Amino acid sequence: MFFRDVIMSVSPQDVLKKYWGYDQFRPLQSDIIQSVLDGADTLALMPTGGGKSICFQVPALCREGICIVVSPLIALMKDQVYNLQKRNVPAVAIYSGMAYQDIDRILDNCAYGNTKFLYLSPERLTTDLAKARIRRMKVNLLAIDEAHCVSQWGYDFRPPYLEIAQIREWLPDVPVLALTATATKQVVDDIQEKLAFRKSNVFQKSFTRDNLSYAVLHEDNKLEKLADILTRVRGSGVVYVRSRKKTKDIADFLKQRGISADFYNAGLSAEIRSAKQDAWIANKVRVMVSTNAFGMGIDKPDVRIVVHMDLPDSIEAYYQEAGRAGRDEKKAYAVLLYNDNDRRSLEEQYEIAFPEIEEIRQVYRALGSYLQLAIGSGEGEGYDFDMTEFCKNYSFKAIKVLSCLKVLEQAGWIVLSEAVLIPSTLRILVTKEELYDYLLRHPKLDRIIKAILRTYQGAFLNEINVREGQLANFLNLSKGDLDKALNLLHKDRIVDYKRQKEKPQLVFTKERVDASVLDIDRQLYAFRKNRHLERIRKAVAYAETPTCRNRQLLHYFGQETDKNCGICDVCTGRTRTDISTDQFNTYRDWIQQVLQAGPLSMEQLVKSFPPAQEEKVLTAVGYLVDEGYLEEEEGTLRWRKP
Repeated sequence: MFFRDVIMSVSPQDVLKKYWGYDQFRPLQSDIIQSVLDGADTLALMPTGGGKSICFQVPALCREGICIVVSPLIALMKDQVYNLQKRNVPAVAIYSGMAYQDIDRILDNCAYGNTKFLYLSPERLTTDLAKARIRRMKVNLLAIDEAHCVSQWGYDFRPPYLEIAQIREWLPDVPVLALTATATKQVVDDIQEKLAFRKSNVFQKSFTRDNLSYAVLHEDNKLEKLADILTRVRGSGVVYVRSRKKTKDIADFLKQRGISADFYNAGLSAEIRSAKQDAWIANKVRVMVSTNAFGMGIDKPDVRIVVHMDLPDSIEAYYQEAGRAGRDEKKAYAVLLYNDNDRRSLEEQYEIAFPEIEEIRQVYRALGSYLQLAIGSGEGEGYDFDMTEFCKNYSFKAIKVLSCLKVLEQAGWIVLSEAVLIPSTLRILVTKEELYDYLLRHPKLDRIIKAILRTYQGAFLNEINVREGQLANFLNLSKGDLDKALNLLHKDRIVDYKRQKEKPQLVFTKERVDASVLDIDRQLYAFRKNRHLERIRKAVAYAETPTCRNRQLLHYFGQETDKNCGICDVCTGRTRTDISTDQFNTYRDWIQQVLQAGPLSMEQLVKSFPPAQEEKVLTAVGYLVDEGYLEEEEGTLRWRKP
């Protein structure tokens, strides 16, 4: 049955049951979906793991037409398209690095075929080609993911998002659903203004996570503390660090301590990243040590612990990453290991993040030379970009180049996306008769072509994805010999063969100009610099202020409460007292010795120490219970073996 044959205007509950197998929605999902179906512009604020994608996928499936989804995260787009296709829902994605003819074909299918979801990066949405085709589409919903990117008050502003409102001019009756996990009151108002909401309409799930215990532990020896935490808190975990090198170093350290661990960062190939991620999701690996490249869009509800080895540069980033713990609503922990070096490190990174205008122009000029891009050309074009090679060619420091590229991106000159795996494709260009004649003249290629036809269907009609390694093994050929054969077939115009590529994509959103006239709005640049500094100060204040962690987070996002959470490090007393880490470790060892003989009541345990130490013993016991060293059972305390 073709999708277009399915009767539309079905109920959201029917769609949820049919495609996801669920009987009911999570809190707030149903209200958001109904708002969209009523035709209202809607802003949904739902914390990480709250089920945002359901909120636009379900209403789009309830109505005839196509849903356009705008997202800056290529990996997330590809993952959602894959999951929709598994459910037999026609979905496609367009992003940087794709060939023009592929984009053209996909947009044609969206305009004249039965596609239900078109995922686009924001810079691709506003190209002339996309605009022309979207006008021909029967669009039922415009969904804007990561909507905080539209606001210059937010922590991840992206200029192409500002052009989305233009699309609305020729989709006047199409509602907009903007989605984000984190937004301050200022950003909430800005999103609705920039996306031209007809009326303010916000659905916000509470930022409170009753099952998630936040803790900031001031530690000089973070590695030892990390091993200790992961020994005490069982179950799946994520450890976030800032540098790629530290991901491997810390994973190796944990493995030496007998803790199942692996590492993940954007420098690894897509194939390796996917294998590592799958192993972690399947609990074949317990702990993943990663940069912030890991975790986005991953549906793993049973994460028990998220540890940050470094302080993120914004509360928004910390809340999103920490929020990947405990999505199953069971007890989970979000721990930040902090010391004075974290503050100094953020201050140093702040200085690097905002280079001088002349440095930015120097990098921009080098980009044009590196990509062999003439002045006046390049608008809307994407290019493979090898950061390491670029820095080496022009003797630049990578960290400085990244900062300059970020400024160019926020000024609207370029977009730099993450590395994306675009698999090899092949299409046979000749007729069956012409192919037969060619193979008579090139008999060595006969078995290769026949293997392709047997293994992959539709090569005469469409481009097919080819896995060279798998095909070479099937043919018992070396990869090199197969490459030569495919390249010969391509050269002779028998097939159109495009090799797999996996590099970050750099898109010029405007035509290249002479670097001397590169326009960087200095006033806006100063505004963003001040906002960044303010976010850093808020993050440092969170780590250093001994008040309820949950209340601090809620206050930052504009949700006031006079109730303490009762489960964070401050509420349980660890931070509120003047007991030092050394004192705590000493009391921990003494209490362990006392309880080796067997469980004791709290009163019996305290009486085992001199009266002058009673307060410190009580404090230490509270920490030990919270961190899993002690277990309470029928009014007694017993030492929990690791």
